[in-house]
Amino acid sequence: MNNNIAIIGCGWLGRPLAGHLIKKGFHIKGSTTSEEKLSVLRAEGVDPYKITLYENSIKGNIHGLLSDTDTAIINIPPKLRRNNAENYVSKIRTLVYELEKANIKNLLFVSSTTVYSNNNRIITEESPRTANSKSGKQLKEIEDFLTNNNNLNTTILRFSGLIGNDRNPVTYLSGKKYIANPNAPVNLVHLDDCILIIERIVSGQIWNESFNVASPSHPSKENYYTQEANKRNITPPGFNHEKASEGKIISSDKLIRTLNYQFITEL
Repeated sequence: MNNNIAIIGCGWLGRPLAGHLIKKGFHIKGSTTSEEKLSVLRAEGVDPYKITLYENSIKGNIHGLLSDTDTAIINIPPKLRRNNAENYVSKIRTLVYELEKANIKNLLFVSSTTVYSNNNRIITEESPRTANSKSGKQLKEIEDFLTNNNNLNTTILRFSGLIGNDRNPVTYLSGKKYIANPNAPVNLVHLDDCILIIERIVSGQIWNESFNVASPSHPSKENYYTQEANKRNITPPGFNHEKASEGKIISSDKLIRTLNYQFITEL
């Protein structure tokens, strides 16, 4: 194993992940779609590349990004909102073709627990992935494509809702009324845990696995978001109790057991 890692997508998660891995002795190449971010990433020790992925092509020096690299991390979520819908499956397939040409051996793919539907059950890696959303369905298709690809050692991380010091759904929900499923459990994971989990996987060479990732604590939506709103001195959301709540609990037991990992942030 060499210490070169290509992070494809240096955004909210990818950029601090790159900084953390650099401190651990890795050489990080990172992609961004923004010309302005190139200098920012370079100042933080990242070898930056401006790369734009399309459904059938890639713009930018993808060869330079992937050369002399054993491991790639794909951290690009589907963009399916409003009029920006894209064929995410084709986009990632095009990227994977380039990974194969560059002889990348190991791939960590950042997926999402949206591949599971709400069924009021505890969800493990053995649960059926019966996604309801467009993004969940496309992520499931890519997961299957990667799992069946014998040219890559792929580990899939299915993150629950991502939170951090500057990111929490309550800021969007503040003041809204009649929010559904007040008694449903929340499934969230903090940025700091995401970074440490990824580091442990790449350092420990834990490949050809899939892990669900959520904080082990699952308070109800109403309790959690009311508490978070009060912490921030913003208006708590209002909830609709007329219908029975639907939800799920994402279990991270496999991750905790396999990585011997203890979550540092509780909800």
